[in-house]
Amino acid sequence: MDWEPIKPLIAQVEITAKPGNQPVDVQTIPDGLEVMGTGSDAVVVRHASLPTIVFKVFTEERISACKEEYDVYQRLGKSFYFPTCYGMDDRFLVMSYESGLTLYDCLIQGVVIPENIIEEVTEARRYVRSVDLNPRDMHLKNVLLQDGHAKIIDVSEYNKPGDDGRWEHLVQGYEMFYPFLEGRRVPVWLIERVKRAYMDQVDGEFSLADFGRSFLQFFSSGKR
Repeated sequence: MDWEPIKPLIAQVEITAKPGNQPVDVQTIPDGLEVMGTGSDAVVVRHASLPTIVFKVFTEERISACKEEYDVYQRLGKSFYFPTCYGMDDRFLVMSYESGLTLYDCLIQGVVIPENIIEEVTEARRYVRSVDLNPRDMHLKNVLLQDGHAKIIDVSEYNKPGDDGRWEHLVQGYEMFYPFLEGRRVPVWLIERVKRAYMDQVDGEFSLADFGRSFLQFFSSGKR
């Protein structure tokens, strides 16, 4: 697997970070590279000649995060739950391409999220802790439903302290409210509204039951 011929194209990728943990601003992607996704630090691209791998290209402001994330993958080793990181260059990681829908997309498309996905992510979190890393920042957009199993595609915060509680709240929400939503399409505007409301409330006095009930009311009424 030789990605050296792709490096000149990757060097032409131009992205800048945006404030507030927003996805990067993509200015230039050269012909031959396809954008697979964006995050707050990087853009993920793929070249047609190497369909089984992707390149995670970091902004100039966040090059240090490239090395930090590489170190996390080295500590995780080979695990069914995570992509394989094949190597690192000046500002990008070389990783396995992972197919599947994110849990976010599953909600939008009405694709059923089976209970084993929740169980497998919980098991993956135990594994992460076993190698002295911290499984934080797990949310709907960084867990894939892949051939009926879970694949976690973002480990960028596993070397940071603190528990953001996001996965625990998702598990509770799944158990309490997902039976009412299973197989139904949830509008993007509603997911984003719930996300904003959650982020506003979670640092204060937070009741998942009250929060979930308001979500279901919006879903049932179709209010915007």
